[in-house]
Amino acid sequence: MEQEGPHRKTDAKSQSGGILRTVKFHTSFVPGSLVHRALSQREGWMETEDASEAELLWVERDAANEVLDATQQFCSKQRINHFRNDRELCRKDLLVKNLKRRKRQLERESSQAPESDTADCYDFWPETYVLPSDYDLFVQAYKTAPDSVWVAKPINGSQGRGIFLFSKLSQISRWRNDGIKREDGPETYVVQHYINKPYLIAGRKFDIRLYALATSFQPLTAYIHRGGFCRFSAVRYQQATAATPDAAMERHLTNVAIQRRGEGYDRTFSGKWDVRSLKLHLVTALGAAAAEALFQRVERLVASSLRAVRDVMITDRRCFELYGYDVLIDADLKPWLLEVNASPALSATTRADHVFKTKLLSDALDVVDVEGRRGGVAPVARMGGFELMCLGGEVAQPKDGSAYRSIVGTDMEYAASERYEASHVIGSRAE
Repeated sequence: MEQEGPHRKTDAKSQSGGILRTVKFHTSFVPGSLVHRALSQREGWMETEDASEAELLWVERDAANEVLDATQQFCSKQRINHFRNDRELCRKDLLVKNLKRRKRQLERESSQAPESDTADCYDFWPETYVLPSDYDLFVQAYKTAPDSVWVAKPINGSQGRGIFLFSKLSQISRWRNDGIKREDGPETYVVQHYINKPYLIAGRKFDIRLYALATSFQPLTAYIHRGGFCRFSAVRYQQATAATPDAAMERHLTNVAIQRRGEGYDRTFSGKWDVRSLKLHLVTALGAAAAEALFQRVERLVASSLRAVRDVMITDRRCFELYGYDVLIDADLKPWLLEVNASPALSATTRADHVFKTKLLSDALDVVDVEGRRGGVAPVARMGGFELMCLGGEVAQPKDGSAYRSIVGTDMEYAASERYEASHVIGSRAE
């Protein structure tokens, strides 16, 4: 059996047959984890405990800033898997702030905006307020639609922790008053109109996890992955009302961490369905044109969110980042952005999950190209399952003559040849 582990020292071969130097990596993920295994099993890669001598650092979010702060130990040739202020995209309150700012900017500059990035494109997040700072504004909005259901989320929460639904002002007031008793005041939450009529499959609610890879924000260079998966509720959906108890949250939150608490959770299926199966289902149920239009809107949503933060992200050519996008489809086939994750879970709950995420990581590392296989040339249009989505101020469009332009959910071919990749290298364009 071939030896696996962090100390393999076989030199990697380039696509032209030459020998590449050994690549040292440093990671905060433990041996046996999917991330550690993906790094240690790359040809020619070996692990080092010294972050200063590693060429690739794949670490948890909190550890990234510690490394970036140690600038004297971080040379220009190293790459690290987080941008310093990725919270501008991934913290719920800052994300909404940046989306609103970008929309206002485009409304002022409507004549100069490209067709793919107009103010009309920025309509994919629910009405949102940040509490406690926007409490008075929220109360005014609540009074205009007192029968609406709202969802409250902690700005730094994950895996469904701290989320609750409410439809009475007294419920949110109680949270606010409890917070006043704390020395540091109430915890910051975002409160959003709850999307109470999602698109259902077999009577169950689901959301979609997609992946985007940003290698630069100035100029914006970002890829979207063809793969992804849906996360289904284990129980049939019922619309939320004022009487919806906290125990019924498994109907409304599709996070695996929430679903596995329920009796109906299937550990073999894990409540997941790959995004290609979803696309084929929608083509069958709704027709190819409707499914294509929906997935184009989903991809435009991802591109627009990245554009919204490009001017506020700290420019650092050493950084790249893999983002997990959570998207909900409503009954009118409109996609809504729920959140963006800077540290999307890369553990696997099923065999198919393991296969997909292993390929996802491998594809991301191929795009970043620490080994220098591509010789420092401009971004490629396709690498594994990743397709170039944004280059500078433009949205990249496939040039294969296909009538269908959406990328997500299409078939993935991982055995790309040297000839194919070389023929798809494209030049940089000014923003």
